[in-house]
Amino acid sequence: MFRRRELLKYALAGLAVPALDVFADMSEVLGQTNEPDKPATDTPTDPAPGNGAKGKPFGQNSVADEARERAGKPFKASSAELPDFFAKLEFDQFLDIKRKRESLIWADDNVGFAIEPLHRGSIFSGEMVLQIVENGSEKRLSYRREDYDFGKLKPPGEAASLGFSGFRVLRTDGKGNREEVAVFQGACFYKAIAEHQMPGITARALALRVGDPKGEEVPRLVSAWIEKPTRAKNALVVHALLDSPSLSGAFRFTLRPGEATIVDTECTLFTRVAIDHFGLGAMQATYLFGPMDRRRSEDIRPGVYEVSGLQMLSGRKEWIWRPISNRDTLQVSAFVDENPAGFGLLQRDREFFRFLDDEQFWHQRPSVWIEPIGEWGKGSVTLAEIPADSQLNQNIVAYFRPREPLAANSETNFAYRQFWCWTPPERPNLAMTTTSRLGRAYGAPANSRRRRVLVEFTGDIFGEDKPQDEIRPRASCYSGTITSVRTTLIKERKTMRVQFEFDPGQSNQSELRLDLALRDTAVTETWLYRWTA
Repeated sequence: MFRRRELLKYALAGLAVPALDVFADMSEVLGQTNEPDKPATDTPTDPAPGNGAKGKPFGQNSVADEARERAGKPFKASSAELPDFFAKLEFDQFLDIKRKRESLIWADDNVGFAIEPLHRGSIFSGEMVLQIVENGSEKRLSYRREDYDFGKLKPPGEAASLGFSGFRVLRTDGKGNREEVAVFQGACFYKAIAEHQMPGITARALALRVGDPKGEEVPRLVSAWIEKPTRAKNALVVHALLDSPSLSGAFRFTLRPGEATIVDTECTLFTRVAIDHFGLGAMQATYLFGPMDRRRSEDIRPGVYEVSGLQMLSGRKEWIWRPISNRDTLQVSAFVDENPAGFGLLQRDREFFRFLDDEQFWHQRPSVWIEPIGEWGKGSVTLAEIPADSQLNQNIVAYFRPREPLAANSETNFAYRQFWCWTPPERPNLAMTTTSRLGRAYGAPANSRRRRVLVEFTGDIFGEDKPQDEIRPRASCYSGTITSVRTTLIKERKTMRVQFEFDPGQSNQSELRLDLALRDTAVTETWLYRWTA
């Protein structure tokens, strides 16, 4: 289950982002401004599913038709009023509100999934309208206070149709056992986990103007239609309507839980205005400190991070590994590409000793790998590293930014597959980076800018009877100088370490690049890193 501390971190995922000017304020992040055109109380509410009420017809184009119609009108935000009792709850109090197990959707049906509609309150004051789709018809879920256990809280009076802040997806086995798979809650945020994982990375249905001087625009998933599944398919289909001042969108998420949880995402975007900065496959994660920036010496833990780097497979089939770190200043890197084959934020450090954290279990957080479906054209995989001083902040953001803008009043389709996993299904056939460390150069004074870099590559080639002495490091930098390059082969571990010294000179920033080659052919992925003063 999502633990209390983890849900808090998920809810506050946007706290680090104002440094990037990503969110105007928490109310926009948490859905208090980008609401459906009409408040929930203006829409007739169907009784809960299964009571015999006749539903409204639903087709595969229903959400797209609604998104298209909505985009043809000026954007209108709703106040989404919430009684003060719930709006002013402390977050810990809000977490005490639990959906009763017997009130879960499909709790007693042998369909492989159950849905937990999530209460509104505290920082989750925005509403997501929920509909259940069965046999070609939709029925809107109605809010009933008796479906919830409020613990020690004593809500006053009767609350008419409070609605829901989102929903949780649980996997069931028909024997009463339930495991959480995904959560959709807050703005356009959602997250999933694979088997035996702790929640970590947060995905976004769409990113708009991340880090832009104009400020970020945060779309919202204002409504969702959840199709009743069958156990045989082991898949859950969720349709969702996204809206923001610039566009409206129809999304279709197909979730397949397992050893890796796969989420196929299809979307059609209907623009109101021209958009020149949007991000596909957007995700965000926490990186407080680690081997590349050991600045918090008073913390007893050797590392606090849920992802260790950004991996990319370019359209030219080059494998790239970019370790990440908690920067002193905002750093945005753009890796220019055309039709990328894949990218994602990965946690490669799976050993407990790298963190020594008995509460957060950073080594059990998911990696997320994106595989575009169809051609995305020219653009750049974008990485934003945002200064952070708390492990509650998800300060690392990654997404693909297409170079071609979206024209006003246009319709555009995109699709991709997400793997929430321990390791991505697509892996380099080259030796991979298993350690990246940065520190002061040997013998350099404390105030020196000279740095010592250690990179360890691991792969079968380093355990084979091949001419290891012919493997050469290729190290370069954009500015400054690299010296004292040497390698160490550890054959029994199938690893080769590369160490070198880097002197930036008068530069305050430099791009470092490294790989290992045998007779001019790369035998490792390409290691990239941006050094900053």
